[in-house]
Amino acid sequence: MDSTHTTTRDIRRRNRSVLLTTLFKDGPLSRLELSQVTGLSTATVSTVTADLLADGLVAEAGQVESAGGRPRVLLRLNPEYGYLIGVDVGETGVTVELFDAALTRLRAIERPLDSVRPEPKAVVKEVASAIADILAGPPVEETESDGLGPVDPALVIGIGIGVPGIVEEAGTALVHAPTIGWHSVALAELLSEAGVTPPVLLGNGARTQAQAEMWFGAAKGVRHAVIALVGSGVGATVVTEGSPYRGMSGSAGEWGHTTLVYGGRGCRCGATGCVEAYVGAEGVLARLAEATGEPADDDEVAGLARLIAAADAAPEGPEARLLDAVADELGAAIGNLVNILNPERVVLGGWAGLAMGAARLPRIRFGARRQALDRPYHQVSIELSHLGPDAVALGAATLPLAALLARGGEAPRMAPGRPG
Repeated sequence: MDSTHTTTRDIRRRNRSVLLTTLFKDGPLSRLELSQVTGLSTATVSTVTADLLADGLVAEAGQVESAGGRPRVLLRLNPEYGYLIGVDVGETGVTVELFDAALTRLRAIERPLDSVRPEPKAVVKEVASAIADILAGPPVEETESDGLGPVDPALVIGIGIGVPGIVEEAGTALVHAPTIGWHSVALAELLSEAGVTPPVLLGNGARTQAQAEMWFGAAKGVRHAVIALVGSGVGATVVTEGSPYRGMSGSAGEWGHTTLVYGGRGCRCGATGCVEAYVGAEGVLARLAEATGEPADDDEVAGLARLIAAADAAPEGPEARLLDAVADELGAAIGNLVNILNPERVVLGGWAGLAMGAARLPRIRFGARRQALDRPYHQVSIELSHLGPDAVALGAATLPLAALLARGGEAPRMAPGRPG
């Protein structure tokens, strides 16, 4: 920020942002602790927190004894300020989750998609319907009981959506996902036309998962990391100096479309030999069909679960040989990341990554060790996601929350689909 053009309003917003962010990440804290942590004066902290309390963004959270004085009041981000919605648009289905303002998960709905290459209008229909249902209070069979009644859409701070593709943020956000046949899809605008009223922010699914891991999971506090998302497809987010690396136009992290075998298996992106063609769930099940002569399973989640169960039951069978080969290949692909990026941690996530990691993590690590240079390998840890398959939706919900924190709780001003 250019200090010669900084206004009183800019300073106020910055101070509100600093205090809100600190309370979200480290709270509850007293005013004195806030001053010590942020470096703001006690007078500034007192004035700004009074405004935040009046706006309902901050709430009191009890008291702690002080040395020789009155008890200190603890403050926290007010979880009842509003609601957040996180959406995971995958190749096989849509997950919609409702959170309070402190990102406590309240409800979740999962909806299958009829195709692994769904039309945008089909995804918009399912997402809009699921959002309406989760706000109304979905049927018991679709969500756990929470005792929460219908939620007014006006109380929704924003909706974050993780998508399986690149989000171009020049003007209106456009989704480019050639592996599922999407080109320049204005998803946020389509949802608005379908009746979704809260602000919508879009992000690449691997990147929203990475945000969740950085805030709450296996990458929390890590300055240099790679968060890998392995589902039907494959992606990754590179974290350097504590921030995701985006590249020139936001497409950095397409690890799934780097070459594992030159001239190898065809990939749905149109190239050959891609990491995704070998370790993504669609590619794994296609290889299983080739090995056994059985048709590929249309339900990828169930098909991969059956593959792992069969491998466990018959260690010498074709399923076990395939799963071992996939673990070796995934390990080699991770080893390439270690050589190129020298991270301190690689986090393996995504529903397929978690399933294969649970079954073959030691072998995956050994594959990485064989591929990586000795010193960078011994500086890295390879871990499974701590957040489970909900990481993308949780990370998506951080998009509107991060925008709220950055604005200091002020009203949003954003183009459709873009962070404020």
